[in-house]
Amino acid sequence: MKLIFMGTPDFAVPCLECLIEAGYDIPAVFTQPDKPVGRKQILTPPDVKVCALKHNLTVYQPDSMRGDEAMDVIRKIDPDAIIVAAYGKIFPKEVLEYPKYGCINVHGSLLPKYRGAAPIQWAVINGEEETGVTIMQMNEGIDTGDILLRRAIPIGIDDTAESMFDKLSSLGGETLVEALRMLERGELTPEKQDESLSSHAPMLNKSISQIDWSKSGMAVHNLVRGLYSWPIAYTMFGGKKLKIMKTSPCDKSGEAGAVISLDPLTVACGEGSVIIRELQLEGKKRMDSKSFLIGHRMCVGDRLGV
Repeated sequence: MKLIFMGTPDFAVPCLECLIEAGYDIPAVFTQPDKPVGRKQILTPPDVKVCALKHNLTVYQPDSMRGDEAMDVIRKIDPDAIIVAAYGKIFPKEVLEYPKYGCINVHGSLLPKYRGAAPIQWAVINGEEETGVTIMQMNEGIDTGDILLRRAIPIGIDDTAESMFDKLSSLGGETLVEALRMLERGELTPEKQDESLSSHAPMLNKSISQIDWSKSGMAVHNLVRGLYSWPIAYTMFGGKKLKIMKTSPCDKSGEAGAVISLDPLTVACGEGSVIIRELQLEGKKRMDSKSFLIGHRMCVGDRLGV
């Protein structure tokens, strides 16, 4: 089977590597253009480009999938399928329908739940006990195409969005190869998505990062781990932003937002509380809570978030 692979961030790399290891013919890899990164704005290639060049694959970086540039390459290669994993561009109908097997997407949720840009993070934020990957046939909607294959994986109580990214990216590569082999053997039956079960996972932004201590301890814990390692949940302390990197849920109760213990550092929520394990005060280094309390005055009864 001749494939074109399209992907951009590190999530997509295991998918590409699994295809290479499985021996698929990949004449072209599409990825987003190099972008300036960091304070010095150094032009940096996407992770998929780095992987592709390491394996001596030809890389294309069109600004858009609309127009002649991308379609000319697709026509020239004439792939059996286009594989898409977190590419980040909208496909016109002409591209979607060109290959024999169409465009096949690796999505980081158990569709139809969590369609959209941030399915892994929202599954953690919402306290889901499992998530997974879906191999789906792309159409003109956003993650609305037919399901080809799904594989589930549990979300542990201390899993973060970051840890689930790693687990799901590996699972995505394995499941993709399994699906392609089944597709070639005629063993896959496309399944329509149940629209009544769909939910949206919008792109994250910093506006959702501030902790609302009136929510339950579990909800706060889920927000902290779902926003790790970006954009990071935070609260206010002494007029400064206090980033919260790691917590544990706790049954102790008190006035929401109040420090109710220093050993371990525990903050009351609307229901229950959270133990703060790791944090970072604005302008300071990240540290565990014991180290933080050595250098910063905090007392039982102090309020966070004000």
